[in-house]
Formats: sequence, structure tokens, C-alpha cells
Amino acid sequence: MIGFGDQAVFVLAWLAVLKLFQFSVWPLLRPTFGKLAYPAAFTASLLALLAGSWYLGLAHLPTWLVLIPFLVLLVAGVARRQFGRAEWEGTWQWELAFFVFFLFVLELRFFNPYVSHYSEQFMDLAWIASIMRSPVVTPLDPWFAGGTLNIYYYLGHWLMAQLGLFAGVPARIVFNLVLPTVFGLSAVNLLMVGHLLLERHRWLPLGLLVLVNPIALVQLGSGKALVPALDHSRHAIAYGLTEYPFFSSILGDPHALVMSMFNQIFLIALLVFAWIRWSDFSTNQRWVVIGLTSLSVGSMPGINSWDIIVYGPLVVLVGLFIWWRERREGRWTSRQALLYPLLVPILGLGLYVPYLLALKPGSVHGVLFVLSPSEPVTFLLTHGFFLAVVVCAIIRVVPRHLYLFLVAVPFVYLGYYSAAIVAVLLALMAVRARRTERIEDLFVVVGLLVILAVELVYFREAFDNEYFRTNTMHKFYYIAWFLLGVGCAGIAGRWLQERYGPGEVTPGVQKSVAVLCIALLIAFPVIFQPDVGRDLLGIQFKGGSHTLDGLAYLDAEHPGTAGAVRFLEDYRGGGCIVEAVGDDYSFGAPISSFTGIPTIVGKRSHELQWRTNRDDWWWIRPADVEAMYEEPKRTIELMEKYGCRLIYVGELEQQKYAVNLDRAGLESIYLEDGVQIYRLPGTD
Repeated sequence: MIGFGDQAVFVLAWLAVLKLFQFSVWPLLRPTFGKLAYPAAFTASLLALLAGSWYLGLAHLPTWLVLIPFLVLLVAGVARRQFGRAEWEGTWQWELAFFVFFLFVLELRFFNPYVSHYSEQFMDLAWIASIMRSPVVTPLDPWFAGGTLNIYYYLGHWLMAQLGLFAGVPARIVFNLVLPTVFGLSAVNLLMVGHLLLERHRWLPLGLLVLVNPIALVQLGSGKALVPALDHSRHAIAYGLTEYPFFSSILGDPHALVMSMFNQIFLIALLVFAWIRWSDFSTNQRWVVIGLTSLSVGSMPGINSWDIIVYGPLVVLVGLFIWWRERREGRWTSRQALLYPLLVPILGLGLYVPYLLALKPGSVHGVLFVLSPSEPVTFLLTHGFFLAVVVCAIIRVVPRHLYLFLVAVPFVYLGYYSAAIVAVLLALMAVRARRTERIEDLFVVVGLLVILAVELVYFREAFDNEYFRTNTMHKFYYIAWFLLGVGCAGIAGRWLQERYGPGEVTPGVQKSVAVLCIALLIAFPVIFQPDVGRDLLGIQFKGGSHTLDGLAYLDAEHPGTAGAVRFLEDYRGGGCIVEAVGDDYSFGAPISSFTGIPTIVGKRSHELQWRTNRDDWWWIRPADVEAMYEEPKRTIELMEKYGCRLIYVGELEQQKYAVNLDRAGLESIYLEDGVQIYRLPGTD
């Protein structure tokens, strides 16, 4: 277990690296963003880091070279005195937003740090560790020796791995720093959206990070404990999954879905910025906005590919609306406005052309119609808060547009009652959006369109059982959460501005409420100390809590594995390692998962979903692994076949196989706590 003092140093080093990148980019954004350059630099710098380091990895050059341009910019900024006292004025609010949410999630991870098997945590640590061990493009797949991660989106893991490398933080700690960082960045971006949309109550969008859906409140009111209530709220729709950020912070899995959150919100902020201020921009400023939007859009397919399905068309739609508005008002800049919807998709997707060409996903097999739609009650309780705001927003539109209720008829006739509700709200909200020409109304329209689409169609994947649309719902509802949430926050904020004028709420009261909210947020993890394994699944880890070391529990639960992992974390020999084929969502394939060293087959069904059964590996590889352990005459031959230099014998191997390696001609390099590691003779 890594000591508390070392952990504190790692956290500080991580934050220092984040600040280095932010401060270096900050002066470049001031001419375009003004006071908003400081918050914009948080995410803009990391997206630039992602692109730069990825191309270095593609060229098989050291990724630390990406630091050079950032350091040059930082030194130039200091030399030009671009960090004077006047520039720092007002930056405290952005730092406060970042650190409050960073600390909130960091505390949650401190009390529930385990890299365990109840979600995709083994996978996500495996990918981060693999990239940190060998930061090349395309990264090695730690669960499929000889394969790479060209079968899935991995750029979020790449980014966090680079931060870990630059800060000198081990992967087991990086795992628990990812979500605090993502939530901190998301908070800054949401506050930036609030500043753009609202004159007062700009904090409202921040509520999206701690909001729960109505079902969770119903469950809590019925006496159910916190974590089970939250988990039930995301499974309320039959055979569905409707996760939201607050539960993600407690679950603690830095999966691509959650890592993409900060970039989603950053793109929303850029769209709002362009919508509101395009007419006032100079030509150079427009190019900066086009460039940053392209950088954000271009990163989406590699961070979480589902995002681009919604945000790609949304960018085009917003750009066309800006162009139409400019043309309607007779501005000479309308031609420049047309560049926005035309160039952003081209530049964005062009940025990562090598990634897109290398990608070979095997999990999606077409789009099908939903035959078992959501029940209306659970559907309304899932989206209830947002839909309530929508109803209040359209109430004045209804009397003159009663005919729009007819759009529900075909859906009702076919038995899609939830879709019928959304279709009516969508039609009425579209009328309101056309009248107001406010971008928050457009976000609501698109958000409603997303949840309507999920009621009607789904992406067919490798495992087409009763959970046929679970993944489609999971991914798209997360997107809808932010589109509906930002839109509803804008609508509610404008209503509050009209209802309560300036001065009706004194500054003292506002500060008191802010301090109370911050105190409650910081106190929540300490008071409740939610533990998903314990509270939801009854998994009682004997040790490893109150730490940021995600593998600390191994010392008590699996001491042999713990020692071997520490040994292999420092092992710098090449090749893969043989270990037992792992079962999904179990304590399987721990060595490859915790160290990033590739194994022959890690989580078998995961690989089947990503790769399908190309070359019949589903049957061949597990049989070869068994033969390596049980037939010593074939061990070396098969290890060389897959490029493995090490073979691991631990508790799982001894349970699964009749291990017989004494006569295999291997060299023993590790023997402790019932675990033995062998090496091919004559290798490093």
C-alpha cells in the first residue's frame, strides 16, 4: 500500500501538471474569450495535450516531448508579463468550482477506492496501466496479447495516462484521480455556461453534477439506503440503464462514458459562446472558436464514440442557425458564419483521421426497432425533473397549438406511450424555440429528440438478449442528461431572474447559501462514506479503504497477488504474461488488469464483444493457455507463439488448471506467498 504522505505528493503533482497546461494556454485565449479565457483554458489545454501526445505516440516518439511547446508558451507569457495582478481578478470563482468538485469526488474515492470487479473497473485500470507502461499508438490491448485497442475508444484513458506519466503518479493512484479531475473540469465548464446564459443564478447548471432523478428520491423516501436507492433509480426502466453523474461519482469507475463528460460540457459552452457572441467577433476570433470547437468535436469519437452521433449534428445545426440569423439581419459576415457548420466537422474529424482509419469495432451490428418500450410511469420518474421544467416552459404555447397533440396518435396506437409523451413535448418545445431563438431551448429540443429516439430504436450489439437496448440507453441518456439539464437550467434561471430582481436577495444571503452548499457537498462523503461493494453487493473488503491506492485492499484480500503486482509494476521486460483466462465481472485476469502487461486472454466475453470471434480465437487461445500450464513439453513453444516471456502461477491458476511447470525448462524469478512467476530462459 502506498503511504498517505506519498499519496498527498501525487495529488499535488497531478494538480501542478494540470495548472502547467492551463496557464500556458490561458494568455492565448484572452483576445477571444476575455474573462472567460481562464475557465476555457482548463479543458482547451487538455484537448491540445491529448492531440499532441497522441501524435507523438503515433510516431513512436516520447510523449513527454509534448511538454516543450507548453513550457515555451508559459515562459513567453511570463516574459511578456501576461500574468499580472489584473489578469487574476475574478479567477477565484473558477478555482473554487474546480476544487470543490475535485475534493468532493476525491473524498468519495478515498472512502471507496477499490479497483473491483463489479463494474468495468478492471478494464479501465488495465487500459490506463497499459498506456503508461507503453505509451505508443495504437496502445496494446492488455487482455489480448498481440492485439491493440483499435477495437474501442480509448483517448480518455490515453489523456489520463499522460497526466499520470508527467506527474509521476502510478496507475493505481491515477485510477482514483481521474473522476475528481473530470468532475472538477465539468464544474468549471458548467459554470462557464451559466455565465454565458444568465446574468444571475449562474451556479444553476452546477446542479447537474449532484442532481438525482425522481425515482431515487422515491426510493430514499421509502426507507431504502443511499446506494441501493441510487442504483435502483438507474435500473427503474425494465432491462435499461439510465446512469447520471452523481451515481457515477459514487460508483467510481473512470469509464469512457464518464470521462467524456467534461468534453461534452465544454462543447456545449463553445456552442453557447458562438451563439451569443458571433456577431461581435473579429475574423481572428471566429477562427479561434472554429478551431476550439473542431478540437472538441474531433476528440469525441476517440473518448466516447456515442457522443459524436448527437453532438456532430448539433454543431452543424447551431452553425446553420447562426448563419441564418446573420443572413436574416443583413450582416456581411454571414458568409463567415457558414464556415462554422461546414469546417468544424471537417477539421474535427480530420484531426484524428489516423485513429478513425485504424478503428475496427466489432460490437455494433445494425440499428433495430425497440419492441419493448419503456413504461410511462418509470419513464416519467426517470426524466421527471427535466420534463417538469419543459411543461412549465411550454404552458403558454399550448392553447394556440392544441393540434400538436395529434403527433401522439401514431405512438399511442402502436403502444409507445412514453414516446407519445415526449413527441408532444418535443413538438411544443420546438414552437417555443422558434419564437425565442434561445440556445437553451434548442438544447432541450435536441435532448427530447435523443430520448425519443431511444424509445424507438437501438444499436444491436454482440449480446442481443433481454438487455438488448441497455447500452444504447446508457450512452444516450447520459448525453440527454446534459442537453436537457443545461437547457432546463437556462430556462429556470431566466424565470428566477424575472421573478426575483436585483437586490431582492441580499449578497449576505447569497454567500451564506453558497457556503452552506459547499459545506454540505464536502461533508457528504465523510458522513455517508458510500461503498458500492459493501452497500450494494455485500462485498466486505478486509482492508484498503481510506486511501487513494486502488489496489491497497489486495494486501488483505489477495496478499500473493498484491506482492506479485508490486514486483511486476517495476518489471520492465518486454512481451506478454500468461495467466488464467478470466471470467467477466469476477476477480479474473488480475495481473494484466493491474499492471497493464498483456495476457493471452483476459476478460473473455469483453474481447468477444469487441473483436467477435475472428480466427476462432475464442476456442484456440483458452485451450493454449490450459496447455501451457498442464503440458510442460508445449509450454515454451506456446509462450513463444504469443510472444510471452513470463508465466504466472497464483490462486486462480491453481484452481483452474493442473499446473505442471517444474519440467517446462523455465526460470523462476519470483516466489512469495504461494505465487510463482517463471520466465523464458535467455530473456530479460
